[in-house]
Amino acid sequence: MSVAVGHPHGPYTLYDLDAQPDDGDRFELAHGWLTELPGDMWHDNAAEQLRTILKDAARQADADVHVAGAPQHVTTHAGIRKPDVFMVARDVARIALERQTRSYYGPDLILVAEVVTPRTASESADRVAKVAEYAATGIPHYWIIDLEPRPTMTLLELDGDGYRVRRKAKSGEAVVVDTPFPLVFDPARLSEME
Repeated sequence: MSVAVGHPHGPYTLYDLDAQPDDGDRFELAHGWLTELPGDMWHDNAAEQLRTILKDAARQADADVHVAGAPQHVTTHAGIRKPDVFMVARDVARIALERQTRSYYGPDLILVAEVVTPRTASESADRVAKVAEYAATGIPHYWIIDLEPRPTMTLLELDGDGYRVRRKAKSGEAVVVDTPFPLVFDPARLSEME
C-alpha cells in the first residue's frame, strides 16, 4: 500500500486517500486509516451482475433511481466508503454529476450492497463495522452478498437506529423485495459470467 509522504503511520485524511496512485488498487478511509479493498474477478463480476439486475428492475418499475458503485464513494461519519453497489435517487445523482463530485453522503443513499471477500480485512468491515456505520448514517437497506460456496444474500433493513435481517436467500431461492421497487431474482445469477 502506498501512503502520502509525511504520514507514514497515519492517521490519514481525504487528501491522502485522493493521493493514492491510480494503479487499480482501491482504498477506503475509516477512522483515519486507509484500508485496501480486495477485489478479484469473482467479486467484481458479482458486483457488476447485481448492478445490472438492479438497473433492469428499476427500469421495469420506472423507478427514479441511479445505481452505481466504486469508484464513486460514500461519505459517512467514519470516513469514506466505496460500496460495491449503491442506489440513490436520480435527482441526487444528477446534482453530483453537475457538481462533478464522486462522493455521495450516507443519508442520500437508498440501498448499499457489499460483496464479501472472505479471509480479508474487509470481510469484518462488511459484516460488522459497516453494519453499524451504515445504520448510523440512516441508509434504509444494506445487502451483504457471500459468494462461497454458492451465492447467498442477507438483506438488512433499517429499524430504528439499527438493522434487522429482513430476509436471507441462497442460490436456488428467490430474493423477493418490494422496496425500493419490486425485484425478484435468484442469487445464483451473481456468479454467472457473460
